[in-house]
Amino acid sequence: MALLAPLFQGHGLMARVLRSASWLVIGYGGSQALRLAANLVLTRLLFPEAFGLMALVSVVTVGLSLFSDVGIGPSIAQSKRGDDPDFLNTAWSIQVTRGLLLWVLTCLVAWPMAQFYGAPELTVFLPIAGITLLIAGFNPTRIETAHRHLLVGRLTALDLASQVIGIGSMIILALLTQSVLALVLGGVVQALAKLALTHFGMPGIRNHFRWEKAAAKELIHFGKWIFLSTAFWFATSQGDRAILGKFVSLEVLGIYNIGYFLASFPMLLGHAVNQRLMIPVYRDKPVEAAPENHRKQRILRAGLSIGILSLLWVMAWIGPGLVEFLYDDRYAQAGPMVVLISLALAPAVIGMTYDQAALAAGDSQAFFVFTATRAVLQTLMFLVGVVLFGLPGGIAALGLSMLAAYPVLIWLARKYQVWDALHDLGFAGMTCAIGAGALWYHSEKIAAMISALG
Repeated sequence: MALLAPLFQGHGLMARVLRSASWLVIGYGGSQALRLAANLVLTRLLFPEAFGLMALVSVVTVGLSLFSDVGIGPSIAQSKRGDDPDFLNTAWSIQVTRGLLLWVLTCLVAWPMAQFYGAPELTVFLPIAGITLLIAGFNPTRIETAHRHLLVGRLTALDLASQVIGIGSMIILALLTQSVLALVLGGVVQALAKLALTHFGMPGIRNHFRWEKAAAKELIHFGKWIFLSTAFWFATSQGDRAILGKFVSLEVLGIYNIGYFLASFPMLLGHAVNQRLMIPVYRDKPVEAAPENHRKQRILRAGLSIGILSLLWVMAWIGPGLVEFLYDDRYAQAGPMVVLISLALAPAVIGMTYDQAALAAGDSQAFFVFTATRAVLQTLMFLVGVVLFGLPGGIAALGLSMLAAYPVLIWLARKYQVWDALHDLGFAGMTCAIGAGALWYHSEKIAAMISALG
């Protein structure tokens, strides 16, 4: 500790990177621990179909949010005007308008989605869930300013506090209603809590409506490719559940959602850290400025990869036992799913740091090309996998689609001189060896799950 402590001190970039990364890990780890605790309580108060229904609600709300993302966060992070009040207030005004439109859209699609999935409850639940998108539109830009300067300690504490409030509300409402409505209303309470806590608890400018033409032009120019990228990111992050909702029962979808929640938390942690950390690193320490920057980026990339992949490897080995320990027999099939999903997500983790180099350089178009390629491949391969081989085929497609998109990722990484072939090859080899062992060790349970799913 005496040797490590000086690395975290001071105002230099690497010290801020280490402190910010630590807070992001603490925040995400705490968030997932709270989600797990809530999940364990709620699975005993509700029924598997409830989580399948909530998965469909999330598919729609997250989908609408991603399909309309104009990249306010990355714009503030990479822009030279990222601390200018006129720029920030213009960004906030766009964000508020977007939130209002999203809620209206949620109301409009509620009935068609209910008909498509054969779940009439969505007609009521979706408009309520959409209120969270409206509330989030009013979140202050101080959140993005904190990420821009890698000063996220207070923000992490406020995020966790809002989550505690939201989860507490879900549990109380579940006890009272025994309905999926508890999960939906709990999300609204959490969104309100985050808005209030960040509005009164974060330092920085107080946002008000403002429309500066130059700022709007910059935001829209950068954000148009982010808009398209996040539209495709919906297919990457939510497409599996959107497709499965049509092919499997709500019960199986609910069990898959539990398995995905457990297996994906390392990758989602990596995504959260990577998204907030690597843009400032690439922006302030570009490779072309000094050879030393390349070495530091390689060390940081290796550190992120070993940390996140180690968690995935562990989940692949302990998944079935963890599910048996945490959940009752109704969710037993989630255990083998954890094994398969963990290994399928590993290729995405190995290459996850490269795409942020394009955003740091203001090249949202190259970022879009990779995101769109990966999304199209994953959607098509997942659909084919599910149709031909059922749920296990779809899970395998999650990993194979990333391998298929890898050449495009190499193109992007080489364009900004950040590709590290030795890093990718080494971690791929370790994943294959460790993953093969996990598949062999749990082969009987995986076979039983495949047989049960028919």
